[in-house]
Amino acid sequence: MDSQLSVSSAEMATGLQVPLPQLATGLLLLLSVQPWAESGKVLVVPIDGSHWLSMREVLRELHARGHQAVVLTPEVNMHIKEENFFTLTTYAISWTQDEFDRLLLGHTQSFFETEHLLMKFSRRMAIMNNMSLIIHRSCVELLHNEALIRHLNATSFDVVLIDPIYLCGAVLAKYLSIPAVFFLRNIPCDLDFKGTQCPNPSSYIPKLLTTNSDHMTFLQRVKNMLYPLALSYLCHAVSAPYASLASELFQREVSVVDLVSYASVWLFRGDFVMDYPRPIMPNMVFIGGINCANRKPLSQVCIGAFIQSMFQAKHFLKNVFTYKCFHIYLSFWCFYFCRINSQKDNF
Repeated sequence: MDSQLSVSSAEMATGLQVPLPQLATGLLLLLSVQPWAESGKVLVVPIDGSHWLSMREVLRELHARGHQAVVLTPEVNMHIKEENFFTLTTYAISWTQDEFDRLLLGHTQSFFETEHLLMKFSRRMAIMNNMSLIIHRSCVELLHNEALIRHLNATSFDVVLIDPIYLCGAVLAKYLSIPAVFFLRNIPCDLDFKGTQCPNPSSYIPKLLTTNSDHMTFLQRVKNMLYPLALSYLCHAVSAPYASLASELFQREVSVVDLVSYASVWLFRGDFVMDYPRPIMPNMVFIGGINCANRKPLSQVCIGAFIQSMFQAKHFLKNVFTYKCFHIYLSFWCFYFCRINSQKDNF
């Protein structure tokens, strides 16, 4: 009996032996089917309009890679609607869709009216101030929605994707203590430089909207330095209410720079083929080709609407100097008119 047991034990031990090459192959096959990265939960705080159309494509790609995206927006909006590659979460605000549409579309014609420069500036400031107050009010209602804030906390998001033009996203990310990623083309008032402590020599880096190049004359450099001073009032009017709101939430002084400094990564929809060279910081990533994925020809309706409105606003032609410049303006403004007309058709 003992001899039989010893033989069986020997046979069993022999059967368990696996050649090393086969063992290595099996382990590699086992490891190849294991997930190397887990899907993440992304909270998205966009701003409506053309900015959303760019961010929307990013969410489509995140969904294709297995990530979950939750878009947070007021229930009254223009473009942000439910789609199959993200979850839409809305919150109540204190105005109706009709009131929102009248505010948004009621001032579009004024952009093509000829009037004195000071009158035009005054009207633009009034429009900007009204829209800023409404957008800020929606942020206040979001951050004071205790049930929604508890739900967002319980969901355990990994990151917040934010358009920093709408600083409410930065306030929310900081309030929830979730890492923030900024997604932008440009941001006024040099907040990208201030928020990242990036060098910003005025003698070499053209300011936004100055039309200066990176090779400036002395007078252009003076203009480049003075231009931000002229915009400081507008920047304060748009950004300061969010700093006050954050100070109220955190019970301490919070500045606008503190809010934009919270971003872990800045994703710029630009590159140095289109933009002038500038200093960058390690957490700045340029993704300029992201808006070139889906190219569609302009319809004749859009082109006709643009040309008709352009001749009604003759002052606009003063800024169109070359044939190439004309086509650049044509592309942007035809897209704009199609969006406006589609909104009017839905009334």
